Amino acid sequence: MSLSVKNLSCQRGGRTIFSELSLEIAAGEAVLLRGPNGAGKSTLLRVIAGLIPAQAGEISLNGTDFAERDDFQGQITYAGHLDAIKPQLSVRENLQFWAQLFESGNLDQTMQDFRLDEIADRPAHACSAGQKRRLGLARIAVTSRPLWLLDEPTVSLDTETTARFAATIDAHCAAGGIAFIATHIDLGLKAPRSFEMQAHVPQKDAPEHDPFLKGEW
Repeated sequence: MSLSVKNLSCQRGGRTIFSELSLEIAAGEAVLLRGPNGAGKSTLLRVIAGLIPAQAGEISLNGTDFAERDDFQGQITYAGHLDAIKPQLSVRENLQFWAQLFESGNLDQTMQDFRLDEIADRPAHACSAGQKRRLGLARIAVTSRPLWLLDEPTVSLDTETTARFAATIDAHCAAGGIAFIATHIDLGLKAPRSFEMQAHVPQKDAPEHDPFLKGEW
């Protein structure tokens, strides 16, 4: 199991966000994605997740090329700034949906790990920001996919819940999974390493080089 990114470049709105970026992450690793605001951390995670196009470069996951879209994305769980919950459903119903979709048997344990059993019957729309974030992150634990792409996952979380989530990430990596995490804080993981992104000097690029404007996406 490994994630390989080679010479990756991305543009948005005709501007280069990053270029010729390469990295390797092995099975069992948790890598913290660091860098100043605007360096392209969120964009990089979204490119790997297949949510926005790259201009150039290669990505492979466990020997599966990015071009094999279904097989590639079938190995990924992505958590962005939104919590990906259904407000009309209860906390348990939200998590139960994901557990059934991915045929996961650890629903009850995950509810306990994220302290969601205490509010299991509460409608998601009535939850606080921190409770919604806990519910959104619990979804990751029941999907059981090998690569976790996490964009500032601990926003709105208290210290105790952050520690609980760090333990979940450690357990995932100990089982051979990979976690790639954009964060500005120390999560308290057992053995993370860091990958630093530098802010790209703003430069207007020719529209014909933008994959969106070329109609390639």
